[in-house]
Amino acid sequence: MFDIGASELLVLVIVAIVVIGPKDLPMALRTAGRWVAKMRRVSNHFRSGIETMIREAEMEEMERKWKEQNERIMRETAAQEAAAAQGQTVEAAEDQNDPFPNPLPSDAPQSAVADPVMIGPMPPEEKFAQTAKPEAPLP
Repeated sequence: MFDIGASELLVLVIVAIVVIGPKDLPMALRTAGRWVAKMRRVSNHFRSGIETMIREAEMEEMERKWKEQNERIMRETAAQEAAAAQGQTVEAAEDQNDPFPNPLPSDAPQSAVADPVMIGPMPPEEKFAQTAKPEAPLP
């Protein structure tokens, strides 16, 4: 940290002995050591606080990325499972579940635009006929 050579250190020791005196020198060195230790603790505390803030910011960024990736994977997996259950391709299933399908071209006949289009299979009418009839109670 400080570039102090042997000769410079010897000069400092001699000046300290002359100025402070040999009697008070140990107490002065202890006081200086305490101040140096206190400065080190404060700097270490400051550095650890900065490192903690950096780690927290990195963790928040990673959590955000993981959440986005998880949502993307869940969407893809749900689309694949739905397509597999219906025997369709993933693109067909996504197109079928699209809440805003592509609009008809403007040059389409007016009758095509006015008629509503049902998306998805219709249930067989037989099931409705069977459920409407009450069954006879068992004896």
